[in-house]
Amino acid sequence: MTRSDFERMLIEHEGLRLKPYRDSVGKLTIGIGTNLSDGITRTEALWLMRHRLEKDEKELISRFPVYKELDTVRQFVLLDMAYNLGIPKLAGFKKMWAALDLAVSYDYGFLHAAAEMLDSKWARQVGNRAKDLAYMMATGTKKTPQ
Repeated sequence: MTRSDFERMLIEHEGLRLKPYRDSVGKLTIGIGTNLSDGITRTEALWLMRHRLEKDEKELISRFPVYKELDTVRQFVLLDMAYNLGIPKLAGFKKMWAALDLAVSYDYGFLHAAAEMLDSKWARQVGNRAKDLAYMMATGTKKTPQ
């Protein structure tokens, strides 16, 4: 038996559910029998975050050519927003994306992109996170802790 055979067997036994559900003893569960009621480990949480960031960054690169032209700080701003909002909602920041296209083409517009970030429902929902990310977008520097 190979590892792949074993994994298929485990999926057959546990089932595969992509949304949370209650298992046979009432524990909140997801995926292939992963018990959420008792929590996950820090290692698992970091693995999930890194996996999602990798997926989000690949999609940002493929959908938004300007992303690769930005410095690392501004890329991280967009990646943070993608992680928080999801790519489809981030794509809806049309004026911000237009400002970023101008910024990399003509070396201005980062302040405008930051203003567009702040002029959103998202910014009102996340508060200081939006202010920090807008500062980073405008300046290209990491926000220093207060």
